[in-house]
Amino acid sequence: MKKQQTRFLILVAVLILLWFAGNFFHIDTGRIEDFLKKFPLIFSAPFFIILYCVITFFIWLSKDFFKIIAALFFGAYLSTPLILIAEIINAVILFNLSRSLGRSFIENSLQGKFGSLDKKIAKMNFFWLVMFRLAPLVPFRFLDLAAGLTSISFKKYISAVILGSPLRIFWVQYIIAGVGENILGNPAALTAYLQLNKPLCIISFVYLISIIVVMMKMKFKD
Repeated sequence: MKKQQTRFLILVAVLILLWFAGNFFHIDTGRIEDFLKKFPLIFSAPFFIILYCVITFFIWLSKDFFKIIAALFFGAYLSTPLILIAEIINAVILFNLSRSLGRSFIENSLQGKFGSLDKKIAKMNFFWLVMFRLAPLVPFRFLDLAAGLTSISFKKYISAVILGSPLRIFWVQYIIAGVGENILGNPAALTAYLQLNKPLCIISFVYLISIIVVMMKMKFKD
């Protein structure tokens, strides 16, 4: 038990350090974009994936900056699969990090109704896992770490990551690419862009409402 507690404390310490890193380090989007411009697409694309995985792992708050860089540099259609690949890699790393350092402690600590809750989560319908990945307000990092602490199988979770992430990523990338560089210094540009693009605004509204309705159905389901 002591070994399990030590591993869990290491996991907590790592997460705290990563959180502090995200608050103190600044990402220079211009320098990253200038670096990518030095190479042809065949090299800049994999370089971006590597940078995304490495930097966003240590600086969690940098994900939004990388999404902006990707949308402006590669466009919505190419940036979507690049970010998807990077998110799958991150999900594999974070899930297994959480599983190896924290799962055994959580498993032995959960008793009674909490133990039955863990079993219920493990049997969660695959559809609901996909819906969690689709929900824009649920952070990918939280899902990756939380899933690793439960008894959900790795294969089941990664399958949900692969199927549930693309639509959410494309929706974000398409909007960022449409707003353009103004999104960096003028948040109101997003509202103006959606007002000028009524079909996209309606689609976005339907998408968000649909996710909320389905998640509410899950919450109140017996």
